[in-house]
Amino acid sequence: MAMDLDAYLGVSAQALRVREQRTEQLAMNLANADTPGYKARDIDFRAALTAAADGKSGVKPASMVATQKLHLAGVAGGTNPADGFLKYRTPLAPALDGNTVDAQLEQSAFAENAVRYQATLSFLSGSFRSLITAITGQ
Repeated sequence: MAMDLDAYLGVSAQALRVREQRTEQLAMNLANADTPGYKARDIDFRAALTAAADGKSGVKPASMVATQKLHLAGVAGGTNPADGFLKYRTPLAPALDGNTVDAQLEQSAFAENAVRYQATLSFLSGSFRSLITAITGQ
């Protein structure tokens, strides 16, 4: 009897991928907290996860155009569920140099995302343990 692993795991696998990409973006924001003109960005997690669960790819990211022969080729239409859901964060108090990163807000979002990532990982681990128990009968 064949089993659909995606149906068994539900949306948790996609959630883990979206949370991973959000962690990378939040870390990038924190790394550029002192970069003049840097605009903080974040992923619309709810929209990205809804699109991933519905099997829709969402809005495609902008493709890169090589204007010189030495430019590297970009990858269009990535396979990440969060592609196209990256939005600019509305600053509460932008810096005079144009930077919109609020370090405390970013650290808070990073910590919350890390906790939610760990919770999703624990849920998936439990699902796999249950599946292994069902298969081996122990």
